[in-house]
Amino acid sequence: MIEFNNIKKSFTGKVVLDGVSHVMETGKTNLIIGTSGSGKTVLQKCLVGLIEPDEGEIIYDGKSFNAMSAEERKLLRQDIGMLFQGSALFDSMTVEDNVKFPLNMFTTDSNAKKIARVNEVLAKVNLTGVNKKFPAEISGGMKKRVGIARAIVLNPKYLFCDEPNSGLDPVTSMVIDQLIKQITIEQNITTIINTHDMNSVMEIGDNILYLLNGKKEWSGTSKDIIFSDNKQLNQFIFASEFLQDAKEMRMLEAKEKQKSRGN
Repeated sequence: MIEFNNIKKSFTGKVVLDGVSHVMETGKTNLIIGTSGSGKTVLQKCLVGLIEPDEGEIIYDGKSFNAMSAEERKLLRQDIGMLFQGSALFDSMTVEDNVKFPLNMFTTDSNAKKIARVNEVLAKVNLTGVNKKFPAEISGGMKKRVGIARAIVLNPKYLFCDEPNSGLDPVTSMVIDQLIKQITIEQNITTIINTHDMNSVMEIGDNILYLLNGKKEWSGTSKDIIFSDNKQLNQFIFASEFLQDAKEMRMLEAKEKQKSRGN
C-alpha cells in the first residue's frame, strides 16, 4: 500500500499539485486519470522520488518515504518496477539482455540463474522464444510486454506504469491491460497506472483517482463511475457519444442485476 497526504508541488510559482491525498491499494490496479496538465505525471514522479514535493507525506507500507535516507530510498527502489510510456528498451540490446538488465544491476546471481528468471518472466508475458531478437525486430505490443517483463523481473512490491497503452491499437491495449491486471493480482503488487485510455479505466479501474487542476476531484471504482453525478468526471470520461452509450448500457445492466437480486 502507498499512502500520500496533502501533496503539494509548484514550479516557478505555478501550482501543479494542490493538497492531494489518496491511498493506493495492494493487489489492485490503481489508476490516476485527468486531462493533460492535471498533475498525473508530477504526482507519479513524486511517489517514486524523482521529484520532491514541496509539502506532504508519502508512506510505503507504513514507512515514511520523506524520512528515508538516501540509502533507504535506494533499497526501496529495488522493490519498484517501472513501465515507461515508450517502453524505454535499449535498442542495442536483445530482448533477453533488456530484461536481464535489472538483475545485472541489483543481484549477484549466476548468469544461469539470471537467464532462468528472464525466461520465467518472458513466459509470463507470453513472449517465449524471442530472447535473441532486438527491439527493432518486434511489434509495439511486444515491446510493451518486454517492458513489463523487465519491470517485474526483480519481483517488485510496487509497479508504476506511465501510459502503458500509448501508441497501441485497441485490441493490443486490452491485452496489455489484462496482463497488468493479472500480474497485479497474482503477485499481490501495488500497481499505479497513469492513463488517458478510458477503456482501461472502465475495464481494470479497481481504484481510480481523478485529478483536476492539480486537485483530487473524485475517487472510486469503475463501477462507481457509472453512477457518478460528478459533472467534471462525466465530461472527462464520457466525452464521446460511444462512451456515453456505453455508460447508459452499463447502468441498465446494473439496474437489471439489482432487480434480479430483489426477486
